[in-house]
Amino acid sequence: MVETLTREQVMAHRIAAQGLHRDRPLGPLFSLGLQDSGPTARLALAARTDGEVDPVALGLVDGWTHRGAPHHHPPAERNGIAAAARPFDDADAGARLNWSGPEQRRVGIPAREAVDRAADALAEVVTEPITKGAASGAVTKLLPDALLRDCRPCACVHINEQLMRLSALPVGVGLDPTGKTLLLTPPPAGWERPVQGDPARAARLILDYLRVLGPAGPREVADFVGTSATAFAPAWEAALPGLVEVSVDGRKAWLPADDLDAALGAPEPDLVRFLPPWDPMLQARDRALLAPDEDVRKALYKIIGNPGALLADGEIVGTWRPKASGRKLTLEIAPVVPLAPDVRARLDDEAERVAAARGLTLAGLTGV
Repeated sequence: MVETLTREQVMAHRIAAQGLHRDRPLGPLFSLGLQDSGPTARLALAARTDGEVDPVALGLVDGWTHRGAPHHHPPAERNGIAAAARPFDDADAGARLNWSGPEQRRVGIPAREAVDRAADALAEVVTEPITKGAASGAVTKLLPDALLRDCRPCACVHINEQLMRLSALPVGVGLDPTGKTLLLTPPPAGWERPVQGDPARAARLILDYLRVLGPAGPREVADFVGTSATAFAPAWEAALPGLVEVSVDGRKAWLPADDLDAALGAPEPDLVRFLPPWDPMLQARDRALLAPDEDVRKALYKIIGNPGALLADGEIVGTWRPKASGRKLTLEIAPVVPLAPDVRARLDDEAERVAAARGLTLAGLTGV
C-alpha cells in the first residue's frame, strides 16, 4: 500500500531532517552540500546549530558542484560528488551547460568533450591558488574559439562561465572564499578524475537529496543537479531499489525507504527561523509545496537579489533582508500573514543569531 503524506507532514519532515530543530547532527545536509553565497552558509548553520557556524572551521571545503554553484562539502566526499556529476552523455552535458540545440550545433564540439577540454586546461592552469580572473584568462588561451564568449561586463572574450564552473570539479579544482578575492585551488593529493558517468554514485546523490528535501520525484532531483529528468534517468533507475513511493496531495513522490517512518512521525515544527537566501530548505524544487501562495513564491525567488525566508511553525510567514550600517545590523521583515504574538516574541533571539553569525550587533527589527 502506498502511504499518503499531507503537505504539512512533508514540511515537518524536511524541517526535522535538515536539523532545524537543532537536535541532530548535520551530516546528511553536508553530504548534499551547503550553497555558499556571501554569508549564506554561515546563516544556514546558525539556523540549525548552537555551535560553530563557520564552514571552514567545521572542516568543509568549497567548490563549484551542483548546477555549477559554489557549495561546501566534506572533503572526503568531493571525489564521489565529482563522479556523480559526470554527465552520462552529450545530452546530459548540454543540459548542465544550458546549451540549446542550436547552441550545441554552433559550437560544433560535443558537449561532454567541451567539458573535458576545459577541464584539461583548468588542470594545467590551477597548480597553485590563483584568482578566478587570472585562471579564466589563462584557460581562455588554451581553448578553441568555439568555447569562448564575448563578455560585455569584462569587455573581453573568455571561457563561457558555466563551462568553466562545470570543468572545475572533474579535476578537483576547489574554491577558497576566505580572502578578499576568490581563489581557485589545486586538487588535493590522490584526486581521481571521473572518466564515465557513474549511475551508482549519482544514485547516492539522489538519496542525499531525498533525505533532506524529500519526498520528491526525478524531475525535482534532476533540476537540483542542473540537468533534465530524461538525461538523469540512469541515476534514478539505479536509486529506485532504495526508495519507497508515497503520495503527496495526490502526486507521486519518493523517499529513501528507511526514512518513511520518520516522515510519517515527524515532530510538530514549533520553531521560528531566519532562513537565508539559498538555504537548503529553499533549494527544494517543488516550490509550490514549500510556498503554496504564488505571491509568496514570487517574493522569495527572484532573478537576482532573493530575500531570506521567515519560517514559523512549519510555514513561510514572511521574507527578510539584512541592512548593515557599520557594525550594526537591522533585519527588515516583510510578513505575508499577520504574525502571531508567540512568533513575534521569538524573533529577537533568532535575529541575534543572524547578527552574531555575520560578526555584527543587532540594532533591531523593522516591519513587525
